Amino acid sequence: MIEVKGVSFNYPEGPRVLSDIQLAIPTGDYVGIVGPNGSGKSTLVRLFNGLLLPQSGTVLVDGLDVLNRRDRPAIRQKVGLVFQNPENQIVGTIVEDDVAFGPENLGLSTPVIRQRVDEALARVGLGDLKDRSPSTLSGGQKQRLAIGSVLAMLPYHLVLDEPLSMLDPTGREEVLSVVARLNRDPGITVVYVTHALEELLQSNRVVALSEGKVIFDGPTARFLGEGDLHRKLDLEVPPLLKIASGLKKANLLKGELPRDLASLVEALCS
Repeated sequence: MIEVKGVSFNYPEGPRVLSDIQLAIPTGDYVGIVGPNGSGKSTLVRLFNGLLLPQSGTVLVDGLDVLNRRDRPAIRQKVGLVFQNPENQIVGTIVEDDVAFGPENLGLSTPVIRQRVDEALARVGLGDLKDRSPSTLSGGQKQRLAIGSVLAMLPYHLVLDEPLSMLDPTGREEVLSVVARLNRDPGITVVYVTHALEELLQSNRVVALSEGKVIFDGPTARFLGEGDLHRKLDLEVPPLLKIASGLKKANLLKGELPRDLASLVEALCS
C-alpha cells in the first residue's frame, strides 16, 4: 500500500505545490490521477518513491517511510516510475541490455538477471526484439521497453506519468494494453497520471487535483459522469463519453456511463 499522510510540498523559493494531501492506494489498485497543468500531479507521484521528499507529512510504501534514508533503496525497488519520454530512461545499446541494467546494479547473479530480463520482455511483448537497438523501435515499443526495464526490478507498484503524451494512436493502445495486463496479472498497483479522460477508462478509481489539493477521490464510474468537474479540470473528453453523456441527459441511457463502444451498444439494446 502507498499511504500519503498530510503531505505538503513546495520547490525552493517557489509557491506551495501540494497542500495537506491525504491518500491511501491499496496494493493492486488501478488509480488515475488527473488535474490541469500545475496542479501537482507529477510532484505527487515523485514523492511515492522518494525522488522528491515532502516538507511536511510523509509517504509510506508498504510500511517503509520515504523520510527514512535507510528505507529508500527498498522503496525505490518497490515503486517503479515511467515518465513521458522513454528516451530519457533508455541506457542500453540493445533492448535486453537496457532491461538488464537495473538488475545488474543490484549485483544479482547472471542466471537471475537472465530470468528477470526474459520475463520482463515477455510481459511487455518485446521478447522477439531483444537483440534490436532501441533506436530502431517505434515510440510505443520504446515506452514498453521503459516499462520492461522497470519490471525487471520486480516492483509492487508501477507509476506512469503521462506515458502516452508522445505516442501515436497505435503506440498508445500498445502501452495501455500492457498496463492493464500488468494490473490483472501479477496484480501490480498502477498509478496513472494523465489529463485525458480516455486514458482513465481502465482504472477503478480516480483522484483529481486542483491547485495542489485533492478535489475528487472516488470510483472511475462516478468520475466519468462529473461533466462540470471535467470542464473545471480542463480534461479532454473522448467522443464516446460525450455521446453517452448526451444520451443519459435525454434519459435514453440508464446506469453508469459505458467505457467502450461495445458497452454503449449493449446498454442501448437492453
